[in-house]
Amino acid sequence: MDGAHAPIWIMRQAGRYLPEYREIKLRATFEEMTRDPSIAAEITLQPLRRFQLDAAIVFADIMTPLEALGIDVRFDPGPKIAEPIRTAAQVDGLRRTGPIAPFVGETLRLARRALPDGVALIGFGGAPLTLAAYVIEGGGSKDFERFRGLLRAEPQTLHRLLDALSDLTIDYLRMQIDAGADAVQLFDSWAGLHDEPTFREFGVPYAARIMRALEPTGVVRTYFGLNAAHLLDAIDEIPSEIVGVDWRTSLRRARTRLGRTVQGNLDPAVLFADSETIVAQTQNVLEDGRGGAHVFNLGHGIWPETPLDSVRLLIDTVHGYDRS
Repeated sequence: MDGAHAPIWIMRQAGRYLPEYREIKLRATFEEMTRDPSIAAEITLQPLRRFQLDAAIVFADIMTPLEALGIDVRFDPGPKIAEPIRTAAQVDGLRRTGPIAPFVGETLRLARRALPDGVALIGFGGAPLTLAAYVIEGGGSKDFERFRGLLRAEPQTLHRLLDALSDLTIDYLRMQIDAGADAVQLFDSWAGLHDEPTFREFGVPYAARIMRALEPTGVVRTYFGLNAAHLLDAIDEIPSEIVGVDWRTSLRRARTRLGRTVQGNLDPAVLFADSETIVAQTQNVLEDGRGGAHVFNLGHGIWPETPLDSVRLLIDTVHGYDRS
C-alpha cells in the first residue's frame, strides 16, 4: 500500500474493523499515524482481526527513512519533497541527521508481541532507484521527466545518490529485522520506467547490495518490481528468496525465468467483479502458480474502495484451493 492510498484506506475502512478506533484515525494525518507506534501497530494488526491471513505488513511508507538523510517529505496526499535533490552539490551534502525512523521499530515490536504464533511480520523499504525517482522529481509523476533527465545528463551524480540511499535502506531494513520482522520486501515501484540496460546499471547493483547485506540475518527477502516483465532476466541477478510479480506477468513464465519462489499476482481490479469472477480469477492465479512455491498476493496493493466481502471471498478461495 503506497503513501497516497494509505490515509484514504485507513480513514474509510478503519472503523469497519474496530469502531473504537474510528475517531482517532479520522483525526490523524498519515504522518501522525505512522509516527505514533500505538496507532501504526493497531493499523498493522487490523486486517488480521477481520481476516484469516498468514502475515502482517508494517504500516509505514517507503519514503519514511528519507528524513534521516535530511530530506523533508510530506504527504498531500502523495509524497512531496520540499527541496528535490537535483545537483551534485545537494547529493554530496546529504548527511545522516539522526536515527532512522525509530517509531517504525517500535511499531514492529508492538505488533510482534500482539501477533499470534505462526503469523509472520513483514517489514519493507524502497529500492534505491525508486526512492531516487521521488527525491529528484519532487513527488509522484507519470513519466518522471526530471529524474530520467538527470539519469542521462549526470549519471555519476545519480550513482552517488543511489549509494547513499542504499546505505540508508540497509540500515533501515536491519533495524526492522532487529525489531521483529520475519521477512522484508524491497519495493521497486518505478523499475518498469527503464529499459533493461538502464536498469542493469542503475537498479540491479544497488538492490543486490541491499539484499546481500541482509543475507546474514537469515530473514526471507522479497524483491518486487512493478511493471517489470521486460526486466526479469536482470531481476534474476538480485539475490532474494522470493520475487513479487505484478498482474501483467504470468507466474509460470516468471518462475521459469527466475527459478525461485514467486509472489502474486491477482489484478486488484478483480475484487470489484461479481463473486463468480473473483473465484474464477483467483483460481486461475493459483493454477498459474503451480510448479513450485507460491505466495499468493494481489498484483499490487489494494484499492481504497475495495469491498470487504470481496476480500473475504478471495481469502476463502485461496484457503480452499487444493494444490495436491
